[in-house]
Amino acid sequence: MPIDWNSFNDDIDTAVAQSGTRTDDQLASKISSVTRLTDDEIKQMFPDPADVKKLAALMQIVKSATDKNAKINQLVANSETFASIIIPLLEKFA
Repeated sequence: MPIDWNSFNDDIDTAVAQSGTRTDDQLASKISSVTRLTDDEIKQMFPDPADVKKLAALMQIVKSATDKNAKINQLVANSETFASIIIPLLEKFA
């Protein structure tokens, strides 16, 4: 089933606003529902809610229906934004 990214982003924004300074259960649950990561892994890898929001934006690019070159261009354009979350992801899967 395809993800409704507009609704997902709204849910993430709400969860980020409610989570305060640490990633909470609700926010971790939103992300884990669309990834292979568990809630605990999300909270451990991304304790800052702002990083979870970046992860959601990264996932939206990767899962979009655009072609590979368009995805690469979006990633390059946002590389500084995504740098802080790419390292924990690669450490997890490397």
